[in-house]
Amino acid sequence: MNDEDQQERMNSIAPDTRSVDTASFEYSATSPEPAAPPPGVDRHPATGAMSAERLAMKALEARLLGGERKLRRREVAAGAGLSLLSARKLWRALGFPNFGDEDVAFTERDQAALSTVVDLVRAGKLTEEAAISVTRAIGQMTDRMVVWQIEALVEDMVHEQGVTDAVARKRLVNELPALVDALEEVLVYSWRRQLNAGVQRLAVRAEAGLQASEEGREGDEDDAPLPLARAVGFADLVSYTSLSRRMNEKTLARLVQRFENKCAEIISVGGGRLVKTVGDEVLYIAETPAAGAEISLALAEAFTEDEILPEARVAMVWGRILSRLGDIYGPTVNLAARLTSLADPGTVLVDSMTASALEHDERFIMIPQPPENVRGFGEIRPVRLTRGRGKGLVLD
Repeated sequence: MNDEDQQERMNSIAPDTRSVDTASFEYSATSPEPAAPPPGVDRHPATGAMSAERLAMKALEARLLGGERKLRRREVAAGAGLSLLSARKLWRALGFPNFGDEDVAFTERDQAALSTVVDLVRAGKLTEEAAISVTRAIGQMTDRMVVWQIEALVEDMVHEQGVTDAVARKRLVNELPALVDALEEVLVYSWRRQLNAGVQRLAVRAEAGLQASEEGREGDEDDAPLPLARAVGFADLVSYTSLSRRMNEKTLARLVQRFENKCAEIISVGGGRLVKTVGDEVLYIAETPAAGAEISLALAEAFTEDEILPEARVAMVWGRILSRLGDIYGPTVNLAARLTSLADPGTVLVDSMTASALEHDERFIMIPQPPENVRGFGEIRPVRLTRGRGKGLVLD
């Protein structure tokens, strides 16, 4: 524990009698101190009037935060019946910066949100560890989401209004209020839909996937203890590094956006999930070997036919994985990554066990390749996956 945490423990308010044994959050029932006056604002040195930009930003902040910043961190923690140390655990999980004792940085909505999480722990619905993990997921995902949305809006203004990037970022403060309610409504709608789909994938249909994963395993039990069975795929753009060095900022941004949009569309239509993109590479999963194969072939074909993007190397492996923190882990993921580097541009590779799971499906043709010595796996026998009967995924 660092000196700041030790000092906070010494200064934290006495534990609340409502605290529960299922968590180590430190609770407090002490009433918050009177709110400090709102922080100063930028004013014209001669007239004392706020600038138009500052007024717009102040109004937007009040709308997004639920009012003016009037509370210090100890007041918010005490209002939620929590020690400052425990409040900081949740704020850190959300990705908030550190504030000092004298910083007037919070609103009543901050206190209400803190109370919501704490009440779930007090009621025994979540342990402290689960509460922090769920809170961290919200913080990390929403942080990435808002950066993505802001950059998309700025880019659109630059293109449509013919202004510079710097001007567009200033104008965003005035443009955003008209979008806030609609974006929030779509966010909640999407979260509910995604939660329903996630429950189906990760709970309801999990057992069926595990049973299917036993087919064609040929006694290999390296990933047997892992809880989910999935088709894991990688798609990697060819010559991306050399291309990116020759591109300016706008051209590179368009290439990356085109790559991500095309991947997201194909994976979604195929019933899979895009786990993450890292520069020129995308990681995705599907619930069955056939679904993973269809997505993989569609990706390879799409980039081969694209007039702007380079070809892609694609690989897919059917096996068990561990799903944590929005990412996936395990030997299946590692093998899929290794196979991707072995694939020729515009082709799809699978391993022999995945090929066995697909061999009776007339939609696919398997072509054995020469054995390869793969780091961490020894000698494996890659199989090239090609299209058999049927049209494959139909994209609008």
